[in-house]
Order: sequence, then C-alpha cells, then structure tokens
Amino acid sequence: MEMITATESPTVRLIDPDAEQSFDPDEVYDGPSKSQVKREAEALQALGEVLVKLPDAQFKRIELPDGLRTAVADCRRITQNGALRRQKQYIGKLMRSIDPAPIQAQLDVFNGVSVAENAKLHQAEKWREKLIADNAALTLFLDQHPGTDATRLRQLIRNARDEAARNKPPRAFRELFRLVRDTLDAPD
Repeated sequence: MEMITATESPTVRLIDPDAEQSFDPDEVYDGPSKSQVKREAEALQALGEVLVKLPDAQFKRIELPDGLRTAVADCRRITQNGALRRQKQYIGKLMRSIDPAPIQAQLDVFNGVSVAENAKLHQAEKWREKLIADNAALTLFLDQHPGTDATRLRQLIRNARDEAARNKPPRAFRELFRLVRDTLDAPD
C-alpha cells in the first residue's frame, strides 16, 4: 500500500477533458431551483387533494379538464392507502400540465374567500331583509329584475313573515334568500 504524503498530490483524471472548458462560473442560471420546482409540485398535489375532499355537490359544479375530473372521481372511490397515495400523486402530475388558477378561484368561491362573492351574498341578504320588511321593496326588486317569478317571490315573502310571527323554523326565509341570490347571479 502506497502512502501519500502531504507534499504529494494524488493524480486527478478528468473523465471529459473538455468539461473544464465548457464550465463558466460567471454564467448565471435563471431557472427555478429544484427545491422551488418540488414545492410547486407539492402545492399542486395538495390542490388535487382538496378536489378529492370536495362535497359531491361542489365537485359536480367545478369545471375541470376531463382527464383530471376522471382521475379525481376515481380517487374518491379508492379506499386502500397505497392506491390512494399513488392516485393522489397521479392527480398532482396531471395538475402540473394545466393552469391551476381557475380551479383555485372556484375553490375560493366555494369557501367564501372571494370578496366579490361575499359582496353578492351581503347584497342578497339586504334584499331579503327589505323584501320582508317593506311591500314597496317588492315592486323595486321586480322593476330591477323583470325575469323574476313574482308569484313565487310574493309567496315566499308571505311565508317568511308568517314563520317569523309564529316562531317557526326559517324554511321560507332561507328559500327566499336562495331565490334572491340566484336572481342576482343570473345574467340580465
């Protein structure tokens, strides 16, 4: 066995003799780091997991590409842990090929995060309160939204007032809110 002393240096052999010439230490890499790419992929997979956990009514309403919708629907039926984990990873892979912003926006609306959606809900609540409190508000509402079913609206207002007077559960009160909200959401 041969000993190398401190004054001697071992022989270094380059595998590619031109490799030293092609490396430029002053050249700056502008792309994302591997860590950043991994964080983005994990975030997309987490977004996919949120899609899997959505209630059925919201899952049916959300707009997804066909392949992603099928993968999420399959994942909702899987019960085995290993298969579930692999399917979630597959959903994350599919998510990398699409723009997640519209999906996130729809999820924000479902979660009530959207400022515009909150404003619409507050406006519907104000209209409901006005309609129950004042008969003139009905005329004003029907003038602004002529496509509204006036008979149904009058019936709900009457029933909501009756429920409040009798301390009954607010079924018509809620239904009136839904009708007003849907009317405000409908395109003119």
